[in-house]
Amino acid sequence: MAGPQHTSTYEAYDMDKLRPGSVQTEGHMHVSRDSTLLDEYHDDSESSIGVKTDAGFDDARETLHNPYPPTGDDASSRYSRVESQYGESRSLKGPSYAQQDANSYTGDRSKALDYAQDASLIGNAADMGRKPHFKDPDDPEYTGMPTVPSDRQVNEKRPWEKFMGAGKYPLEQRIEDKKRGIGRQRYPFVVWTLTAIMVAVFIYELVVNARAQGTPISFKPVVNPMLGPSEYALINLGARFPACMKTVQGLSAATQIPCLNDTANPPDRLCTIEDVCGFGGFHDQTPNQWFRFITPIFLHAGIIHILLNMLAQMTASAQIEREMGSGGFLILYMAAGIFGNVLGANFALVGAPSTGASGAIMGTIAVSFIDLFAHWKYHYRPVRRLVAMLVELVITVAIGYIPYVDNFAHLGGLLIGFLLGMTFYPIISTTTKHRSIVWGLRLAAIPLVVILFVVLIRNFYTSDPYAACPGCRYLSCIPTSSNNHCQGTGFSYTNSTAAV
Repeated sequence: MAGPQHTSTYEAYDMDKLRPGSVQTEGHMHVSRDSTLLDEYHDDSESSIGVKTDAGFDDARETLHNPYPPTGDDASSRYSRVESQYGESRSLKGPSYAQQDANSYTGDRSKALDYAQDASLIGNAADMGRKPHFKDPDDPEYTGMPTVPSDRQVNEKRPWEKFMGAGKYPLEQRIEDKKRGIGRQRYPFVVWTLTAIMVAVFIYELVVNARAQGTPISFKPVVNPMLGPSEYALINLGARFPACMKTVQGLSAATQIPCLNDTANPPDRLCTIEDVCGFGGFHDQTPNQWFRFITPIFLHAGIIHILLNMLAQMTASAQIEREMGSGGFLILYMAAGIFGNVLGANFALVGAPSTGASGAIMGTIAVSFIDLFAHWKYHYRPVRRLVAMLVELVITVAIGYIPYVDNFAHLGGLLIGFLLGMTFYPIISTTTKHRSIVWGLRLAAIPLVVILFVVLIRNFYTSDPYAACPGCRYLSCIPTSSNNHCQGTGFSYTNSTAAV
């Protein structure tokens, strides 16, 4: 007895007779499937119903030798298969797969429609894994290494370009990175290094004060409001103190002031200014410890002072370094800090020691203002950010009135930050006119910075700083009895004889 006729077995077909994407539901069915699945399906059909195809799946197996699948309509042609009826009746010795489920292939007919519609999707999905720069191993020009197309080649930067944050940077990429807050480099190495140095120096300050007074924080004869060493320990460690840098009227090298280890009120242990200034003294010459324009950047008046500065430095300053590069950031940071001390030495009270990295940090804050105004349309909620920055600026100026902190250092750092920020900060220019204006400001800023340094340093060493601006002292001094109401040198200590 002849077995039933089976009509749903995959068969080879003529590609020219079927256009890609077509589906035949009568007699032949166009099915889109992966070649490996087709082979498995074909083998199962042969083993279960005893059918052997005439042509096989040579065209499907050929896909296994080509690791790069086609895309689009080519995928429809390549992965398309049909079902054909076999007119020959075959007797089956036992229950076959077709007898157990006579409608199994009928269900596959509906699936075939979905396979045909998804043919192009299969090809496109397979193409997604292909790299555009990868070459076929069968290609005679294949060298074994992938080649990168010219439009994706990475421009390697020279070492100095990496340090300065220079090099080629596409405009579109710069705008996108600006909107996302991404800078030219990932890590603020200079900020991390400076912060580590300053923390180490502050620990040393506490050790020096502990050796001199018995406690790391000065409580006698006067409490340090910043919770740190005494002002005489700060002077000895390198604070800006004009009497150690030049001859100051009323504060000669032989003037008696409290020693580092004095805790009495009034003081009972007095030393000369030369001894308190330290660093080997003056050797009977005019005081000239010029390095005190630099060393105050790394000193802090107390725990509160260093916490506030390091918080600003690790956030605002770190972001500026990421955006402008370590080289330009280091130049701007040190120039702002030094100029702040130069300006303070000219106009602040000469008897008031000053410490802190506030001037250098204010230089980086100035760059934040440049960034905001130059890239206003790229920032998220720029008005809100501007208001927050102005509030922070007001708070910083208020802190400048606390003893051992100097507002002139803040203002001087801010000024140099604006000038050098225009020079080193990578401002995005989308038009030729804008680019010309930026470069004009840059060319004007550099000589102006040099002029300011030369004029103010010369003024400090050769003339009376107060003569130019007698009232400027009040920008960094609140008149009290402890500072002689901002008159004279501003230096005083309580004893039975004198206030300097």
